[in-house]
Amino acid sequence: MRRLVDRITRPFLFSLDPEQAHGLAIKALETGLTPPAPKRDTPRLRTEIAGLAFPNPLGMAAGFDKNAQVPDALLRLGFGFVECGTVTPRPQAGNDKPRIFRLVEDRAVINRLGFNNEGLEAAKARLERRTGRGGIVGINIGTNKDASDRIAAYEQGVHAFARLASYLTINISSPNTAGLRDLQGKESLGLLLSRVCSARDAAAQNGAGHTPLFLKIAPDLDEQAMEDIATELAGSGIDGLIVSNTTLSRSGLASANSSETGGMSGEPLFERSTIVLARMRRLVGPRLPIIGVGGVHCAETALEKIKAGADLVQLYTGMIYEGASLPARIVKGLDEAVARAGVPNVAELRDSHLDNWADKRLPD
Repeated sequence: MRRLVDRITRPFLFSLDPEQAHGLAIKALETGLTPPAPKRDTPRLRTEIAGLAFPNPLGMAAGFDKNAQVPDALLRLGFGFVECGTVTPRPQAGNDKPRIFRLVEDRAVINRLGFNNEGLEAAKARLERRTGRGGIVGINIGTNKDASDRIAAYEQGVHAFARLASYLTINISSPNTAGLRDLQGKESLGLLLSRVCSARDAAAQNGAGHTPLFLKIAPDLDEQAMEDIATELAGSGIDGLIVSNTTLSRSGLASANSSETGGMSGEPLFERSTIVLARMRRLVGPRLPIIGVGGVHCAETALEKIKAGADLVQLYTGMIYEGASLPARIVKGLDEAVARAGVPNVAELRDSHLDNWADKRLPD
């Protein structure tokens, strides 16, 4: 029934401007118009990383719920966790419209939103109101584009959300804020990681407890950049890695809008992001948690991320094309795949295709 609803509503949503459609989706979740998925709690999918116990390894990626408006409604769709944001210290309008473009033939999206959000205080107030509800809700933090000290903006986000978020993601990989990806460079990254970890430790001393920190990187890194990131992560205090954000690559696209500037997400990103995931797994070793993102649109692609080295996976664009029933379908498919594999837990399948992916050539 939920899938039928998706098929009925998709033509209407696709008749709207993408930002209008997104706003309507948020409103539907806020008002309870989107039916929840049947609860599926299975030991085969339970995953523990960074001191957190996830009921299943599928999460909603940052970008959908930028202002922490609907994390609980998203959890009810079947997600094992939700990442809200990106949140910047001050409210930010983002880049000029239009700034989201559907690539329907490619089942992809290009966006150049530019961290549009209501700011730290608005998201913080919403998280305060959901205190005690349970569920794993992370916050993705960023910097205002006109910040004089960008690292200080991340420190501010850590202090604001350490007590309220299940984990925090340091987002330095969006292509839509000028100069942001420069923070992935070796010297800048070392200073950033040192300061955000110190901010997290200071928050812990003030009663927040230990809040896991994840670093989100781009899929457009060369081998040297990947090696530099792995070197800086070692011993930094960062609890995990998210691979990856959107790409500037336009390899193999067929849609008319493919020449628009911005970051591309969706099915064409799957191969590139999964290769980078596997290579980063090789570089950081087996112990550092990794969340795989990019092109996940079915149980098979979610499972392949895990086999390539991910502990958890996230999606966003896939739900634009498949509808709100997608998370529950993926969770069901993952559970059935683990059962067929004859292993007690999905973690047993991690890295089983690592070499296959790490040795692949990156698309142009």
